[in-house]
Amino acid sequence: MTESKKQPVYYAVFVSLKYKSFEEAKAKAPDQIAAHLARSRELHQQGSLLMSGAFLDKTGEPLTTMAVLSSRSAAEEYIHGDPFFKNGMISNWYIREWANMFA
Repeated sequence: MTESKKQPVYYAVFVSLKYKSFEEAKAKAPDQIAAHLARSRELHQQGSLLMSGAFLDKTGEPLTTMAVLSSRSAAEEYIHGDPFFKNGMISNWYIREWANMFA
């Protein structure tokens, strides 16, 4: 009998911004977007941020993004260090455990 491999757990951070679109965010918060992108690239290069992006299918609703991170502590650090979080531009956020069935 073979021992089953433990499935890795990742952490998804869901964020709703106080903007209706990426265009609105770009117009009203270009410095925060630049800082967010630079920080996200750095975390990705370090290996803690695995993927990140915005949902595109609900135009007219608050801009919602998601990031997948390697640990709960990385997810907490990601949200609490984000320029949008620090500047009060987030209306709602939460973290959920996520299992990648292909990992």
